[in-house]
Amino acid sequence: MLMDISSEMIHALLPVYMVTVLGTSAVAVGLIEGAAEAIAAVTKVFSGALSDWLGRRKLLAVLGYGLAAATKPIFPLASSLSWLVAARFIDRVGKGIRGAPRDALVADITPPEMRGAAFGLRQSLDTIGAFLGPLLAIGLMWTTANHFRTVFWVAVIPAVVAVVVLLVAVHEPARSAAQRTARMPLRRAEMRQLGAAYWRVVFIATAFTFARFSEAFLILRAQSLGMTTALIPMVLVVMSLAYSLSAYPVGVLSDRMNRTTLLIVGLLLLIVADVVLAFASTFTALGIGLVLWGLYMGFTQGLLSTLIADAAPASLRGTAFGVYNLITGVVLLAASALAGLLWDRHGPQATFLAGALFAALTVVGLLVVRDRGADASASA
Repeated sequence: MLMDISSEMIHALLPVYMVTVLGTSAVAVGLIEGAAEAIAAVTKVFSGALSDWLGRRKLLAVLGYGLAAATKPIFPLASSLSWLVAARFIDRVGKGIRGAPRDALVADITPPEMRGAAFGLRQSLDTIGAFLGPLLAIGLMWTTANHFRTVFWVAVIPAVVAVVVLLVAVHEPARSAAQRTARMPLRRAEMRQLGAAYWRVVFIATAFTFARFSEAFLILRAQSLGMTTALIPMVLVVMSLAYSLSAYPVGVLSDRMNRTTLLIVGLLLLIVADVVLAFASTFTALGIGLVLWGLYMGFTQGLLSTLIADAAPASLRGTAFGVYNLITGVVLLAASALAGLLWDRHGPQATFLAGALFAALTVVGLLVVRDRGADASASA
């Protein structure tokens, strides 16, 4: 949560800062952001596998969060685009390093019967940071008369506190040498050891990701309805608020009922959200669509992480989360590219209705899986 507050305070303003203050083109901003996220996705695979091999997940989590915190002062100090690009890339490398080991560590220290609640709570806190950061940025920009560097300096504080909390308050359980069966580099044998149940979850998550494109299209939808630039960040605030308020209760609920059923409910919410956003003509309709989208995220993202933790062997959890993040990251890029193509050629309705269609097809697939009793992680 703390690191997300810090990152979102900067990222909510960084594109505008690069364009208006440093004179960067919009195309360059898009390329920088795309490359940065790709680096994070690739890094997650190797950091997850490394955490399995070393048996030291906290060490890599500290390294990842530490790198991200170390980049934060560069943003207010940078006098050229090259410095910002370097800071952005190092920050994303830090995200890639910490992501899979952190999720594996959550699974390691949580009792199996509370795993859904644990990942739901992690998702909720992560998303609270995602809407508190932009809110703080908006407030600070207003009180400082749009002084970007002041906001960037304030963002350093929660980043440093995040690293301190990880160092002091998080204790990693000891793992014996017998539990450290993974080897480096990644091998085909280890991919097979992840098991059919794991790959089934990855396949389901891939279908989910095709149905859910980048949240940037939510911002574009608001803009197409005439929302002023100053209020555009509120789009992500509304969506993230619904996301954060639902993720933990759904996680707790998933420890008590069939998880596939909850995933289906989440997809039904996405279908309704897509249809509402496709035909929205007022800000009220836009708000309803954003809330439904956030609820969809709350019903699914923590659950998918829980299913990965359930399905993967304990000795390969880091690898499992790394591979999962890489595959879904690549698919999200493809889904967003398709959404953008549909938007350019046929308008926002085509984009959101296509998302609804992909979601409906995924519901059909999940119903087949559930009816065949393939949900090995369902709890009584």
